[in-house]
Amino acid sequence: MSEPKTIGIIGGMGPAATVDLFNKLVEATGAETDQDHLRILIDNNPRIPNRNDAIAGNGPSPAPHLAASARGLQQAGADFLVIACNTAHAFQADIEAAVTIPLISMIEATADAAGNVDRVGVLAADGCRGAHLYQRAFEQRGVTPLFLEDTTQAEFMKLIFRVKAGHLGADVQRRMASLAQSLYARGAKAIIAACTEVPLVLEADALAVPLINSTDALVWRAIAYAKGN
Repeated sequence: MSEPKTIGIIGGMGPAATVDLFNKLVEATGAETDQDHLRILIDNNPRIPNRNDAIAGNGPSPAPHLAASARGLQQAGADFLVIACNTAHAFQADIEAAVTIPLISMIEATADAAGNVDRVGVLAADGCRGAHLYQRAFEQRGVTPLFLEDTTQAEFMKLIFRVKAGHLGADVQRRMASLAQSLYARGAKAIIAACTEVPLVLEADALAVPLINSTDALVWRAIAYAKGN
């Protein structure tokens, strides 16, 4: 068998979500010894400017930082890249222009994971919504995406920043589940955790419909690609 490919993770957006991606890659690999695991390089750079502010026109672009991270990972030996952040995929073209190795899209992996569901509720950050990342991905697949109303979206963003600050307790979990349930009440047949902080506080058993976790979707696609499948 050929040597598995080395994964490069553009991380730090935020650090806890990056740790979650790394842990899930390790857990899902199915290794019995250290040598069975995949080589994973991580650039955990929390200094990357806020993606939501940049997309809204209220802050500097993270594109140069993301491109620099991609180049560094390639130089360190990564065979392909993944990003531990949905919203950062708005700058995918800048990243791809900076390297000669492929980038596995979390957006595409997640949209594919929805399968035959025709109406999904999407829990996504402001920048991800503003860049129309999931709108385009689902419309290409004939799937109708539902998003939170403006007032509840504001609450969602507050929750995301509480998670980034390390608040993972029962109150945050309960409020996140309530937002997801509001999308179910509007007809969503599955809920998309389209922000990598969401899976840290939202469990599938809290919902009446399937939860499609963008981190999980990326994990399975990255492992398959690394192993040559």
